[in-house]
Amino acid sequence: MGVIVVGVNHRTAALDLRERLNYRPADAAQLLASLLQAGAREAVALSTCNRTEVYLVEGERELANDVIAHFDTRLDGAASQVSYVRRDRDAVAHLYRVTAGLDSMVIGEAQIHGQVRDAWEASREHSGAVLNRLFQSSLQVAGRVRNETGVGRGVASVSSAAVQLAKQIFGSLSGARAMVLGAGEMADLALESLARDGVKAAIVANRTYERATELAERYGARAIHYDECWRELAEVDLLLCSTSSPHPVVTVERVAPALAARGDRPLCILDIAMPRDVHPDVGRLGNVFLYDLDDLQAVVASTLERRRSELPEIEALIGAEVERYWQWVAGLAAVPVLIHLRSRLDQMRERELADAMRRMPSLNDSQREGVEQLSRSLLAKFLHEPSVRLRAAAANGRGLGVVDTMQYLFALDEPEMNDTPEDE
Repeated sequence: MGVIVVGVNHRTAALDLRERLNYRPADAAQLLASLLQAGAREAVALSTCNRTEVYLVEGERELANDVIAHFDTRLDGAASQVSYVRRDRDAVAHLYRVTAGLDSMVIGEAQIHGQVRDAWEASREHSGAVLNRLFQSSLQVAGRVRNETGVGRGVASVSSAAVQLAKQIFGSLSGARAMVLGAGEMADLALESLARDGVKAAIVANRTYERATELAERYGARAIHYDECWRELAEVDLLLCSTSSPHPVVTVERVAPALAARGDRPLCILDIAMPRDVHPDVGRLGNVFLYDLDDLQAVVASTLERRRSELPEIEALIGAEVERYWQWVAGLAAVPVLIHLRSRLDQMRERELADAMRRMPSLNDSQREGVEQLSRSLLAKFLHEPSVRLRAAAANGRGLGVVDTMQYLFALDEPEMNDTPEDE
C-alpha cells in the first residue's frame, strides 16, 4: 500500500493543456471508478483552474502510469511530458502545500481551501480511511498556515489579480464601466476588487438571474439577464468572465456587432474561467485585448518575493504535520498485519507443538509446560525484530510497500497457511 499523487498544474502545462484536462464531476467519478477497478484501494480527484490531480492509495500494483494513460486520452500523448508523480510523504506534503495555497498561482490564496474540500466531498464514494484522514488533515494544516503565519495577509485572489492586470492596462479603473459574466465565488471576488478600485458602474450577467441580482445588490451593481449582456458590450470598458460553462460562451459572433458601435474604444476582456469562457479568435478582433489565466502569472509573480520570507516557518509546520500523519498511516497499515502474522504463526506453533507432544508421550506435565513455554518464547523472539522493523519501514521514506511484502511473504492474504509438515 502506498499513497501517490499524479498531476498536472500551471507550472508544468500551459492553459490549453490544463483546459483539456479539466474534469467535471461526472467525468472525475468515471476516472476514479476505473482506477479502483485497476487495483487502487482509494481515490480522490482534484480539478481546478490551475491543476488536475489524482490522489490514490495503491494496492498491489503501481498505478501512476494508469493515471497518465487516462490523461493521455485527453492530451494526445503529451501527459508524460507535463505530469508529475509524488509518493508517500512527498505526496502528503504536496497536498498540504496545495491546500494552504503555497502551490497556487497566487501564493496564499484562500479559494483553493474550499476547492480541495469540495473535491474530497465529491470523491467520498471512492475514498476511504487513508485519504479521508489525509484530506481532513490538509484542511486543518491550511487553517494553521493561515492563522499562524502571514502568508495570507493581504493576499490577492485570481480575481483580484485579474483586476490588477486591468489597472496596468488602463492606468486606473476609476470611472470605468465593467461587466462580470458569472455569479460564483470568482465573480464575487472580482466585483469586490472592482468596487475597491473605483469602477463607476458594474453589471452582473448570469444564466440564473436571481443569483446575478443577489450578487449585484451586494456591490451596488446592476443585474441583467444573460441573453441581454451582449448588447452591453458596446458600453463597457472591461469584461471579466468567470462562468462554469464547459465551452466558450464569448464568441466572435457575439462580440463583433458590439465593436462596430464602440468606435475606437478598446475592450479589455479578462477570462479567468476554466475551461475558458472566451474563444481565442475573439482576441484577434481589432481593439480587443484578451487575457487569460496564464497571462496573470506575470502580475502575481511580484507577490512571491514578499511572501518568500514566510516559507521556512510554513515548511517546518507542514513537515511536522506530515510526520504526524505518516505515523498514523504506519499504525493503520502495520498493526493489523502484525496481529495477523502473530496469529498465523501462533497457529503454526500450536500445531507443531501438538505434533511434538504426540511423539513424546513420556513427558510429565512440568516438562510439557516447559516445552510449550520454550515454543512461545522462541516465537516472541523471532517476531520481535520483524515487528520493530515493519513499524519503522511503514513510517519511513521507503513507503508502505514493506507492509504488502510482509503479507505476501507470509501468505497473510490467503485463507490458510501453507504449512503442511514435511514427510518424515
